[in-house]
Amino acid sequence: MLNYVWIALIVLGIGTAVTVDIENSASNKFKNNIPFHTQIEIISNQGKAINGTIFFTKDELTNFFKEKNSSDYSASISIKLKDNQTGSFVINVKGKPPKIISEMAKASGKEEDLTGKIKINNFSSESLANVELIFEEISFIKLKEVTNSALDYAGTAVNISLGLIGIMALWLGIMKIAEEAGLIRIIANWLKPITKKLFPDVPHDHPAMGSMIMNISANMLGLGNAATPFGLKAMEELNELNPNKDTATNAMCTFLAINTAGMTLIPATAIAVRAAAGSTEPAIIIGTSLFASFCATVMGLTSAKILEKFSITNFKFNVWIKNSIKNVLSFFLIAALIVTLILTGAFGLLFSFLSPDLFKSVIQLVSTFAIPLLIVTFIGFGVVKKVNVYEQFIEGAKEGFKIAVRIIPYLVAMLVAIGIFRSGGAMDWLVIVLKPVTSFIGMPAEALPMALMRPLSGSGSLGIMAEIISVHGPDSFIGILVSTFFGSTETTFYVLAVYFGSVNIKKTRHALPAGLIADVAGILAALFIVKLLFG
Repeated sequence: MLNYVWIALIVLGIGTAVTVDIENSASNKFKNNIPFHTQIEIISNQGKAINGTIFFTKDELTNFFKEKNSSDYSASISIKLKDNQTGSFVINVKGKPPKIISEMAKASGKEEDLTGKIKINNFSSESLANVELIFEEISFIKLKEVTNSALDYAGTAVNISLGLIGIMALWLGIMKIAEEAGLIRIIANWLKPITKKLFPDVPHDHPAMGSMIMNISANMLGLGNAATPFGLKAMEELNELNPNKDTATNAMCTFLAINTAGMTLIPATAIAVRAAAGSTEPAIIIGTSLFASFCATVMGLTSAKILEKFSITNFKFNVWIKNSIKNVLSFFLIAALIVTLILTGAFGLLFSFLSPDLFKSVIQLVSTFAIPLLIVTFIGFGVVKKVNVYEQFIEGAKEGFKIAVRIIPYLVAMLVAIGIFRSGGAMDWLVIVLKPVTSFIGMPAEALPMALMRPLSGSGSLGIMAEIISVHGPDSFIGILVSTFFGSTETTFYVLAVYFGSVNIKKTRHALPAGLIADVAGILAALFIVKLLFG
């Protein structure tokens, strides 16, 4: 499945870029070799070198480029003359330039420089000159962006992997101590009633069970740095039970469905962005994110459990439904009860004793002490059980180093494809295609790019969220909605690439569909709860 997705991302990205570039060339969007008439204010004139300020009125830009511009713009300009009238110029593009000016500056490879040729026609006063500019010739701008993006994302992938080395070495060293001391088995035994239902193919005393529990717990507490090493260790241990080493098992797919749902008690990053943007209640999204991520988790698990049945030889869906009717009815009754409690306001009354601030304070306190407490507990338990903690830590750390290096090719492949898809402009086309659907369900068009980017890229979705919040405000309906999107879903493609890459899994089976179903459920649940409470 990932093979087809990877190809589709690259083909759509490059195809869209070529189409846009051909269209731009046909319409001469950037007005190559056509003079633009405007005025500059001269600040210093040293004969052949002139420094000043150039003015772009919105009417001039609209008339020249045939694109609507919302405001006037001015920038500093440096001119080098060859004779008394003609020469070259460099415009320093800063602040918030019109979109067309920003695009042209990026085309040169230096986002703050716009260059070209200039001719001074005359001076209307001692400090004002009427000039005509011929901007640098621009062509294949989208393909250049695709190339730059592919190289940048490849570097980013390697940096992420290298950044994981220290974290992986630390946590897998700690995990090795806990494993040798028998602590992981004890934790797995405590949670056996739950894990037996979720992962029936994994023995309850297998090391993978403890690693999965630690990963899920760390994710829920928002300890991303700790969660990833635990998850990669879990995948490696699950692969020990795997008879087909290149094919994902049911347990792997279920485990990743939980991960891609991204259930977190405190969406710390989204709260921090809201606080930085001046929100009066940055933590207001805790409740909405919890609800949406719970729905995503339930749907991810449900879809994983249903989809895994279709890989069974001679599987009969109607027979399975008949045998599982009690479980299916129980699930829908519980889901209906939760929705009813929320709609009637009873859910709020049940937990009225627990204020959002108190809940946030408790979770933040737990998050702060969780990592030091884990380290002290695991090492302390190892000392009590007379484990040679230093040697075991070193053995685990070596394993962590190998895993972090092993995932580099998989991460490069996925992030480069995502970068090409995004920079090529395919995301913009996808927004246009899906706009009728999102309008029908009541999702603002401004929030759609965030919903689409979240499964693809964590940094990309963070940038989109920050931009939307800066435009619409953190406490607006759209601001709360995109914050909830970020806090209640996960970067599915990144998770699958890293986790499957760590154990060289090539056939991912139903992991991607289950993860995407979880993402869609999280997005729809976020829209539902935010509209209900703030719409």
